[in-house]
Formats: sequence, C-alpha cells, structure tokens
Amino acid sequence: MENNQQNMTGSWQLNCPIEIPAETDCVTLAHGEGGRLSRKLIQERIASVLKNEFLETSDDAARLPRVDGPLAFTTDSFVVSPLFFPGGDIGSLAIYGTVNDLAVSGAHPLWLTLSLILEEGFPLMLLDRVLQSLAEAASSTAVKIVAGDTKVVPRGAVDGLFINTAGVGKLTEPVPPGPAFLREGDELVVSGPIGQHGIAVLAAREQLQLDPLPHSDCGSLLTAVEQLREALGDRICCLRDATRGGVAAVLQEWAGSSGLTLSIDERCVPVTPGVKGMSELLGLDPLHIANEGTMLIAVRQGAGQEAVSVLQSLSKTADARLIGSVKGRGVAAVTVKRTLGLEQPLHDPLGSPLPRIC
Repeated sequence: MENNQQNMTGSWQLNCPIEIPAETDCVTLAHGEGGRLSRKLIQERIASVLKNEFLETSDDAARLPRVDGPLAFTTDSFVVSPLFFPGGDIGSLAIYGTVNDLAVSGAHPLWLTLSLILEEGFPLMLLDRVLQSLAEAASSTAVKIVAGDTKVVPRGAVDGLFINTAGVGKLTEPVPPGPAFLREGDELVVSGPIGQHGIAVLAAREQLQLDPLPHSDCGSLLTAVEQLREALGDRICCLRDATRGGVAAVLQEWAGSSGLTLSIDERCVPVTPGVKGMSELLGLDPLHIANEGTMLIAVRQGAGQEAVSVLQSLSKTADARLIGSVKGRGVAAVTVKRTLGLEQPLHDPLGSPLPRIC
C-alpha cells in the first residue's frame, strides 16, 4: 500500500491546464490568467504605451489627488464592428466617446479607466495599433488613464476586442441645467454634418467600394464645448453628443424631459453628399444615424447665431448650423420640416438600422 502511494505521488505533477507558449503573435487564454504572460502583456504592451505616474505603482486602485467641488462620472462600453474604420478605430472611439460624455455634461475630463476584453487568438499586432490609438487620443485630450483591467475569453465569446471605460471629470460653473429647463423660443444648434460615423462604419463593414470613402466624425468635442461655454455662459441650456439613434434620439429625449415640442428644419441640417447619397440608396434618414464627434446644443432664445459663430471659428465644428427651436407641446414631441416644406412628426427609429456602431 505504501509503495503504491509513493508511485502515485511520484507520477503526479503540478501542471498548468493552459499551455504557455514561449513566443506568440496572438492573444492566448494564458494572457488572462494572471501569470507570466499576463504580466508581460500588461507591462510590455499596455502600461508601456499608456504610461503615467498613476499606472507606475501597479496597485489595485489608483490614488487620485483631491479635487475641490463636485465631480461628474460616466461609463461606457465599445463593441464596434469592424474595429478599424475610416476616420477612427475602437481605441480612439473609446477615449473620445468617454471624454465627450463628460464634456457635454459640463465637466472637464480628468481621469479614465480602461478595461479590455480580448478574444483568444486576437493578433497582438492589432492590439498594439489599438493601444497606440488610445494613447494618442488620451494625450490629445489631456486625460489620463489611471486604472484598468484585462480579461481573455475563449474564441467566439467576443468579436476580437471589447472595451469598457469609466471617466471622471470636474464640473465647472455654470453647469448647463439640462433639458427639463428648456423654454419656448429656445434655439437648437448642431455642431456639424450628421450621420458620418454610422455610414463610415457601414461602408467598412460591408466593404463597399465608395469613392470618396466615407469618414467617421470620431473626435473630441472638448475644445468646442469649452469655447462655447466660455462665450455663452448660462445661455446654454443643454448639450448632448448625438451617438446611437442620432440627432432624432437626442431630440426625443429632450422633448420627453421638457414636455415641449422640438422642431427642426431639414433644409438647415448639414449633411455631406456622401452621407446623403448612401442614406437615399439604403432608405435611411440621416437624422437617425449615429455620430461620434457631433453634438446638439440648446441655447436661450436669441443666442443661436452666436453659438454658431463660436463653433464655426473652430476647424472641428466649422459646419455648425442653427437647425430649429423649442415650441409649446403640440401633437408631436418632435417635428421636422422636410425639404419640400411639409412639417411632420420625427419619430425614433423602430429598429436598429446600423447595429454595432460604437
């Protein structure tokens, strides 16, 4: 009996159930198991690119300095397909999307967290491209990535790479009061051409051979928001980046919060020829198509043209336009005067014409 136990003990060895290759050009499950490959991935590929004083400690939580005054906090997830599209990629999209959410909420972005959910087999070369894009976008907005997490899931569990972020920013006065405080006569401004992101992602996803190729408006709205707030102060009622659901979704939300009717003129809404042509071909309404660097702004009566002038002085928002106004609640919550002059209700899209766009 004793000899049998010794034989059994001698033949049994501790082995990792996941094979750890010496060198690999793709993400493996071992990269997510907390061992040598996990440390190598985080230290050599992630932290080295996103490096700052908060990440150097490698603690479980970032130790942040004291901030006087109230904070804004947001979170977002990014599952865009494809990961790379004309005008951007999932990396820049994650940074700009989170920064924009803070900016239009009346906050100056300070810190972000970054969580990566990687699919087994994802090429490390593509991960490097995404990380470099993340770093460049963070640098351009002066926001620091202070904490994060990395998980690896089996093949087929995700589509290559998903990203989750959280962002913290300092609220600066005067904070726009929000759509519940809209009044009759307030004016509506859009910061630039609409629908570019959704059409760019669609063209890349379906490999449409278009000339010129549509480009996403993916970018930071931080400078535009800060310039606008400095010039107009408390005459700004609310701001919102028009992402999923496009301008129509923002208008519906604002109408619901205010109990008023928001009315726009389609002839005043900037749309590029490429987006207009693709929308007509596919039977889509540009007002329903997602943006990632375009916002809707509501200002007090008489301040619309000044807001447009401020925005047009910046390259990112040079095509800003005054597109409508706020009215007493009528039959419809949102109305649009179409090209031929007929005013009609503008509803939310019934389905999702362009899924996986952010």
